[in-house]
Amino acid sequence: MAENAVAADVGRMLKRELQSFRGEIELFPDDATVWAVVPGITNSAGTLALHVAGNLRYFVGAVLGGSGYVRDRDAEFSRRGLTRSEVVAELKQAEDEVEPALLAIDDAALAAPFPVALKGLTMPTGRFLIALEVHAAFHLGQAGYVRRAVTGDARSSDPIGMAPLA
Repeated sequence: MAENAVAADVGRMLKRELQSFRGEIELFPDDATVWAVVPGITNSAGTLALHVAGNLRYFVGAVLGGSGYVRDRDAEFSRRGLTRSEVVAELKQAEDEVEPALLAIDDAALAAPFPVALKGLTMPTGRFLIALEVHAAFHLGQAGYVRRAVTGDARSSDPIGMAPLA
């Protein structure tokens, strides 16, 4: 099967977001601050990371790639106390499942309706993949701001970087 350029590009972007998310988590000074929040912010960076990992493992890894992952969305928002290494491992697992699933997608699959309706809506798989990429990038940005607010550390994890997506 020939690689689909759109799926491959989304795959590269999702890989970048997941790698950047790992870098963001690793910038926290200790395990406890990964779970800290500040007034007006309800989700910690750890929560956002688990949510993105679970979201991608389910929608891309399981639905499109047949990984068998069973999502527990409530746990994405309620699990606490994992170490930075454990959160990073969850993000790495998502990356390991997303990449092969997206490389196997062809033009017909991209044009077909995504197999799972979201909030009662269906859309072409290609469009759904773009929405997943935007969702991951949005939460990565949130995690960066949460880290800065919690730690006072203004360093950047360089989430977008200047390197090409090759």
